[in-house]
Amino acid sequence: MDHISRIGVFIAVVKAASFAGAAQSLGITSSAVSKQIQNLEQDLQVKLLNRTTRNVSVTEEGAIYYERAARALEDLQEAEEEINELRSHPRGPLKVSFPQSLGSKYFSEAIGSFAAQYPEVELDVSLDERFVDITAEGFDLAVRIGSLKDTSLIARRMAACPFILCASAGYLETIGTPQTPKDLIDHNVLAFTGNSGVHEWRYCDRSGRTGQINLHGTFKSDSGDILCSAAVQGVGIAVLPIFYVAEHLKNQNLQVVLPRYVTSPERDIYAVFQPNRFQSARLRLFVDHLVEVSKRLPWEI
Repeated sequence: MDHISRIGVFIAVVKAASFAGAAQSLGITSSAVSKQIQNLEQDLQVKLLNRTTRNVSVTEEGAIYYERAARALEDLQEAEEEINELRSHPRGPLKVSFPQSLGSKYFSEAIGSFAAQYPEVELDVSLDERFVDITAEGFDLAVRIGSLKDTSLIARRMAACPFILCASAGYLETIGTPQTPKDLIDHNVLAFTGNSGVHEWRYCDRSGRTGQINLHGTFKSDSGDILCSAAVQGVGIAVLPIFYVAEHLKNQNLQVVLPRYVTSPERDIYAVFQPNRFQSARLRLFVDHLVEVSKRLPWEI
């Protein structure tokens, strides 16, 4: 085994904190792992690991060597991946997260077409309404809606995502149509409980003046689909992202309420990913694909 390979064995031991764990991950025996660590220490003329019957820990010199060696090995692996992807088709794992309703309603076909076009990319697609931690949960990409708070991530805008105030014609005929935001006080406004729990509407009129009003309602849910269905059934007025209600507005199951006002602040749909020094071709291609598909969303036309 050459010197670079021994470095890989050393890194595996530190990560696993044991010879047995490193052996299992590398597919070799524990004695072979021990032998390669001894050879590496002989090459460097320094003790890298403290060994006991129960565990393995790095020495001070070992910790310094691990930090530099792990970074160097990562650079080599990234360089190899970049070269391979420049001369061949993109391949490898790609783990992505979509909001459930947005993904299933408007991006399922696009995700399938990408998988068909790049069969060597190992797609792992998660549809979930919760806010995922990209780094901690190992996602390469997450599609998010709204304003972005984490400045450590890179975001690419895909499309606008206005929040629409809407209700069924039956509800408006029975209860009345609001003419100003203050009129909402007398209406049953469906509450979404998936965010902060504050039931209010922030708005902006055509002249740019902003305001907000506290809302009241007898129906609440953490599911936008449930709230949309309730609005269609005439339960009350809903304030929902456009992708929930676009088709219902088109077929007139729902009508826009207070069309002279818009929900504030304006929201967008973003593709969000980590600012790694090297972005794989499969990730770049997937983001480009999403941006192109987003140009054909019914509310973007």
